[in-house]
Amino acid sequence: MRKRTVYAWVVALICFIVLMLVTPAIPQSQDYHNFADQRTFLGIPNALNVISNFPFLIIGLIGLVLCHYGNYFKLSLQGELWGWTCFYVGVAAVAFGSSYYHLKPNDDTLVWDRLPMTVAFTSIIAIFIIERVDERKGMISIVPLVLAGVISIVYWRQAQRPFVFFCVQFFDDLRPYALIQFVPCIAIPLMAILLPPMYTHSTYWLWAAGFYLLAKVLEATDDVVYKWTYHIVSGHTLKHLFAAMVPVFLTFMLAKRSLEPERQSLYKIWRISWTKVKDGDSNVESYTYSRVEVEEPQ
Repeated sequence: MRKRTVYAWVVALICFIVLMLVTPAIPQSQDYHNFADQRTFLGIPNALNVISNFPFLIIGLIGLVLCHYGNYFKLSLQGELWGWTCFYVGVAAVAFGSSYYHLKPNDDTLVWDRLPMTVAFTSIIAIFIIERVDERKGMISIVPLVLAGVISIVYWRQAQRPFVFFCVQFFDDLRPYALIQFVPCIAIPLMAILLPPMYTHSTYWLWAAGFYLLAKVLEATDDVVYKWTYHIVSGHTLKHLFAAMVPVFLTFMLAKRSLEPERQSLYKIWRISWTKVKDGDSNVESYTYSRVEVEEPQ
């Protein structure tokens, strides 16, 4: 098992190096900072984009309190406690980092917007490893995964000063950060469906993933949504609110779930249910009716 783990990390590292060598750098577009809604309210620039981060602070603090106050979430593993603590710290920090960025959008402030998000993303991956693969491996992976997220941000900013590595010049490059952000978007739903869970209510992971996907769509359609709503609210503001639903659903999951007596993946449960449906349709009894005439006695 240990050799398999080492092989997996070696393969992942080789794939990352090859990806960095064969793909072009992804620069940070300065148009990214040009949001549709730039209105000022009560002296706050980009007010709605700033204020809409407040839910992250609320749900982050609630999650931290429930994690540590009497073990309300009934976390049975020490690694889970550390993983969910990192996640809720990252969620609460998003409120400060994103608000700071939207007060004055530029590359320097964007660092503080993205940093807490990477902490939350990487913590979730570690939590999945703890709950569905191996507690020890997952707990050990918390620090390396969080550090990988932080390094991806540092690399992006420091890479704006060109340097040469493996005979390749890197400059203003978002590729490592893109991997840190988007790999969990694919890995988490797949792991939620394919790996047998330790707890019930696994479908909440899929609800959370769905809301995050909607948030990314709203982010990409910032101007369009702003026009559709007659300049009431922009897509980026709604993106914050939809993204905040991710920790909300995960908090509900933690509050409602219990240990799963029969560890079956969602895929297996769905397959069994579909088989029952098919068998039920094929086992429908058929009846033959014949008409018998009855003569009335005279």
